[in-house]
Amino acid sequence: MTFQRSPARLAFALCLITFAVNLQAPLYTAYAELSGKGVAATAVAFSAYVVGVVPVLLLLGGLADRIGRRPLIIIALVLSMLATTLMLVAPGLETLGFARLLLGAGTALASATGTAYMSELMHEHDSRHAATWVTASTSLGFGLGAAMTSLYLMRESTLIPGSFYLHLLLASLALLAVWRLPDPHDNTQNPWLRLPCYPTGSLVYGLAILLAWACVGLVIALLPSILKQHGMAHWSGFSTFCVISCGLLFQPLARRMAPARSTLLGLIVLPCSYALLTWGANSGQLFAVLLGTVAASSACYGFIYLGGLSAVTALAGAEKARAHAGFFLLAYTGFSLPVIFTGLLVDRLGASQSLWVFGLALLAGCLIAGQALLRSNKPLAAPDTAPVKLP
Repeated sequence: MTFQRSPARLAFALCLITFAVNLQAPLYTAYAELSGKGVAATAVAFSAYVVGVVPVLLLLGGLADRIGRRPLIIIALVLSMLATTLMLVAPGLETLGFARLLLGAGTALASATGTAYMSELMHEHDSRHAATWVTASTSLGFGLGAAMTSLYLMRESTLIPGSFYLHLLLASLALLAVWRLPDPHDNTQNPWLRLPCYPTGSLVYGLAILLAWACVGLVIALLPSILKQHGMAHWSGFSTFCVISCGLLFQPLARRMAPARSTLLGLIVLPCSYALLTWGANSGQLFAVLLGTVAASSACYGFIYLGGLSAVTALAGAEKARAHAGFFLLAYTGFSLPVIFTGLLVDRLGASQSLWVFGLALLAGCLIAGQALLRSNKPLAAPDTAPVKLP
């Protein structure tokens, strides 16, 4: 019975690890004002995340095969709790940068081993089933933290909202749950230092998730300051929730599609939804912003995320951990670096022009990735496995 509950325990832990990542998002503008900094500095602090992500995914892709899966999930949980504690003790833009570095390292550890661990706990060869559990739990976590912080801020303007304490409580429970998980992987002969890999045919899915999460990073890091200009600062957490967690609603549909078809659909939806949310942000139309973020989420955390991760898992063979590291390396690169560039543009050109420049680059990238998918051998082949149920 304990083993049957193991996937749910792992999903709970993954949700709490990602819960911490955007927990502070609605406070970015407040941190910047407290530190006397602008949009570009906020983008740099936000993008410190990639400083934690890249070394882990580049250098430690084989660590899970060396020491097992469970220790990495435990370390990731501890790092998320440490980051939240730092923001409780010393709120500010400088602390935010260091906290996001820790969050990047923790999330990278969880990303590199989460799907492989879930597959092992399920004792199944159906990689799409494991990917469904992982994408569902992480999509919910990434957005839920920001939404909870916004709820607390609507009650009281503070730099230390109750959502921080809530995360520490729930993460402690997740730590206890993971501590009792079995660890089916016991191969200690593999080297711990192994670079990420990109199995044949997988690189285009990495490009697609890079574009998708670049859009998400911009919404999280830069949209709050734009919404504040229209008196809607407290809605920034809900925009973060919509652009991430609402993708969960579209995962059942994505699951029933071939990975390439799902990814291609996401690449079509992404630039259209970005245009809507950008128009809404520039004109102060909250409904358009929220509708645009929900539509973007269908691509970023629905069609592209689940389709891409399922495809990479199927193509990886025995190198799942390294292939997942390569996939998420591109994802988190998109999540951070384009945000810095756009933040610099905002300080120089203003928000409106900068958002449209980013949109043109996004459209060009989607066209390139879409053409690459269409040129692949079997881009719209039927899925190899039967549809599976969400957890």
